[in-house]
Amino acid sequence: MVEEIDMKRIPQHVAIIMDGNGRWAMERGKERSYGHQAGVETVRRITSECTRLGVKYLTLYTFSTENWNRPTDEIAALMGLVLTSLEDEIFMKNNVRFRVIGDLQRLPKEVQMKLQETMNNTAKNNAMTMVVALSYSARWELTNATKHIAEEVKHGRLEVENIDEATIAQNLCTNFMPDPDLLIRTGGELRISNYLLWQLAYSELYFCDTYWPDFSEKELHEAILSYQNRQRRFGKTEKQVEQEQANR
Repeated sequence: MVEEIDMKRIPQHVAIIMDGNGRWAMERGKERSYGHQAGVETVRRITSECTRLGVKYLTLYTFSTENWNRPTDEIAALMGLVLTSLEDEIFMKNNVRFRVIGDLQRLPKEVQMKLQETMNNTAKNNAMTMVVALSYSARWELTNATKHIAEEVKHGRLEVENIDEATIAQNLCTNFMPDPDLLIRTGGELRISNYLLWQLAYSELYFCDTYWPDFSEKELHEAILSYQNRQRRFGKTEKQVEQEQANR
């Protein structure tokens, strides 16, 4: 299947909702944390394959602000997994830069320190940037952006009439990268769960039933092929898009 992929039309930014870890584990008679551990191995494989294909940004929804409402033992296991899974090897081997977005102040101090250490150690890598959305939700992000813009207006550094889409985008956590071209959600659910609401406005959405621990390179290829077989119009007509492509 990989031979069918047009390497000149690889999505620049792939965002993934890695769903199904807990259900995968429970179907095997295991604790939910077992599924999260298995999911880390999938992250390693998919990161390597995205790098090989030429994806420039890979954003992974790891832990939402709503997930703080989960049982404390599961949260503790997840935080411990973050600490053990942030190994430099996967980043250095694939020349991947690590970034993180979210309400990081809510994380345990040792997790905050490990995140910063990994970002520092991988800052010069340039094949791909992996962005982990951790203690993140889009409504939290948009609320924070609104507060910051309001402060700028309050102190006379910004005029209300000058607020536009670019102003909002510049105040989001993701201001250092383009919006996702492709969103993949595993696990069979058909929703975006408070993830990158602003940024996904014109992203192509791909849903599959496979639980994240079983998501393979082949299924990544299927998602990319589905993306490549769609016409992205961004509000224009099909004829307009075809004319623009003919003029290139």
